[in-house]
Amino acid sequence: MHEKEVKSILSAQNGMNIYRGCTHGCIYCDARSTCYQMQHEFEDIEIKSNAVELLEKSLGSKRRKCMIGTGAMSDPYLHAESRLQLTRKCLELIDEYGFGLAIQTKSDLILRDLDLLRSINRKSKCVVQITLTTHDENLCKVLEPNVCTTKRRAEILNIMRDEGIPTICWMTPMLPFINDTEENVRGILDYCFKAKVYGILFFNIGVTLRDGDRQYFYQKLEEHFPGLKEKYIRTYGNAYEIPSPNNKYLTGLVRNECRKQGIVCNTKQLFDYMHQYEDKQAGEQLSLFDL
Repeated sequence: MHEKEVKSILSAQNGMNIYRGCTHGCIYCDARSTCYQMQHEFEDIEIKSNAVELLEKSLGSKRRKCMIGTGAMSDPYLHAESRLQLTRKCLELIDEYGFGLAIQTKSDLILRDLDLLRSINRKSKCVVQITLTTHDENLCKVLEPNVCTTKRRAEILNIMRDEGIPTICWMTPMLPFINDTEENVRGILDYCFKAKVYGILFFNIGVTLRDGDRQYFYQKLEEHFPGLKEKYIRTYGNAYEIPSPNNKYLTGLVRNECRKQGIVCNTKQLFDYMHQYEDKQAGEQLSLFDL
């Protein structure tokens, strides 16, 4: 890993990434794509060394409270976080200044900061987003090798349920010919229903592949699923969107089951929810887009 001082920490939509790159090793990771113009090896984690100072300055200068998002491009709970604690320090500031939080991860290290998540949610809104892609534990260890498995992530959802913290499951991606099965989808849905998640976010049953991401993905297919790379090339060529042959059926299945359980699966509605700031102490709501 290496350190870098940056000029800003919050995007126009109040999202932040404290790290750049990842050590989880997921074989399908879009963040590897060359379009993001990363100037270092993906596993050589860039640490934004002045992130905490920049965040405090940004939060202190805002006229209105809002939701702060993190985890969209780089997991805030990479292995380095257990020692560096930059994510925790940023959560402390979000809590201190009374902002809301929408945080996404695949790591059970998030439980270390349960005290802060609880405090943020008591005053505002804390939305914990957990990615679940693969119900089979052995397959999960192949697809997402350096992070806790789906069963453990489901336990995180259950803990958040018991704490009254709202959760969203990112059920994406589903890899054609690998985990795009009804058995897998129903297994993940079962975890979500037991955890009483607020929503399940998915775009389609499939995956996207771009330059940089595609090459790594194909390398891992050759390593773990001999012959499957060729099947992908025959079926999809160099397409960006790689839909499952079961996309239509499985998409309908997810939507129907969510409707029965009262779980939100409309993408726009879920993003609106994560952007909507709540001041529980004052009893009023402010939109992110009112800033």
